[in-house]
Amino acid sequence: MARPERHVFVCTQNRPPQHPRGSCGAKGSTAVLQAFWAELQKRQAYEKVAITYSGCMGPCDQGVNVLVYPEAVLYSRVTPEDVQEIFDSHLEKGEPVERLRAAEAVW
Repeated sequence: MARPERHVFVCTQNRPPQHPRGSCGAKGSTAVLQAFWAELQKRQAYEKVAITYSGCMGPCDQGVNVLVYPEAVLYSRVTPEDVQEIFDSHLEKGEPVERLRAAEAVW
């Protein structure tokens, strides 16, 4: 397997209901992760992109959080509907999706 150009981490952290920090899991991260995997399969982009689930990345109240390396771009409030745009713009063209980027104070 070739080394991928980009690596996507999707937070799937779960915390108990009513936890003060919340969690990406409670905000639908499983659906976001599955959307990334489905898009990866649809595009057959296995040589270019790796998709991995992860634990907490910090700004839980901003979730679902998605981190893309090597650029270290953190996306917040990602939904399954955003995944195609992230693939089209960032993962294929190298242009981050500004409307989804975490605030500078956060990341």
